[in-house]
Amino acid sequence: MKKLLALMLALGMTVSLAACGGGADTADTADNASETETAETADAAETEETADAAEASGDKYVVGICQLVQHEALDQATQGFKDALTEAFGENVEFDEQNASNDSATCATIINQFVSNNVDLILANATAPLQAAAQGTDSIPVLGTSVTEYGVALDIDNFDGLVGTNVSGTSDLAPLDQQAAMLNELFPDASTVGLLYCSAEPNSQYQVDTVQSYLEELGYTCTQYSFSDSNDLAAVATTAANESDVIYVPTDNTVASNTEILRNICEPAGVPIIAGEEGICRGCGVATLSISYYDLGVATGNMAVKVLTGEADIAEMPVEYAPEFTKKYNPELAEAMGVTIPDGYVAIEAAAE
Repeated sequence: MKKLLALMLALGMTVSLAACGGGADTADTADNASETETAETADAAETEETADAAEASGDKYVVGICQLVQHEALDQATQGFKDALTEAFGENVEFDEQNASNDSATCATIINQFVSNNVDLILANATAPLQAAAQGTDSIPVLGTSVTEYGVALDIDNFDGLVGTNVSGTSDLAPLDQQAAMLNELFPDASTVGLLYCSAEPNSQYQVDTVQSYLEELGYTCTQYSFSDSNDLAAVATTAANESDVIYVPTDNTVASNTEILRNICEPAGVPIIAGEEGICRGCGVATLSISYYDLGVATGNMAVKVLTGEADIAEMPVEYAPEFTKKYNPELAEAMGVTIPDGYVAIEAAAE
């Protein structure tokens, strides 16, 4: 009997070792296959855990939202931000949403109201609200979104991505060298490029200065055409259209709110516009290298959840950037202007009426 038991035990150990040896390669393969998936889902899982903890806590929050002006890109960013916070906190988050009607003084008034009401966090949607919030409070957490360059907006020399105060957020900056390369891809035979922007928006100035250097390296002659506000946009745009083969417009909020004016000037003149973002392109442009402003808002909202729950210190949170950029084109205007769009561009859908 003892010999029989010993034989059975030996056989069992042999089978077990064979099973372990046979499973080693399978396990390694599974680990390798899941490595990429794990990396891609790590941030999502972390955000979900934070959201679950936030909802379970039952804490209530009031979030002030100051949006510079109403237009497609900023609207999407605000909506993404609100959706992310609502998903995390449910009915335990309240939004005080204000629109500054493209006026810097109104931004300051709104921010001062938020400070007086002692809101838990401020969303500054665009550069002017960010500047007003940074000046208005040094204690309430401030997250910016739809801000192109924080160093320029906040006058920080040698900005390294970390503000280091009660301010952080997300940037909507698409690679400007790639925007210049896209213009060259679509209009290699053009010689003059007009850079049209609002002089009251420092991030617009930053973009056109940077794009101009790239375009000049590609052999274009560039001229900047600045307007102070919507009142002189038409006159300046008319001059730019008369003197340019192509016009470049950055992520400029004043332009975004007045695309119909530009279209009515540039389309009859046969001067195509390369736009810094999709909303402007849909209104008056031929092509753009754009981001999803809704996703940018969601990313900002996820940052807000971590700040409000105490998981992260905003002074240690670097500015986040959009992870993906897409070449898009406006089929209607491209056809009207006889622009041939190469492969690799995604058609922009017409705005819902």
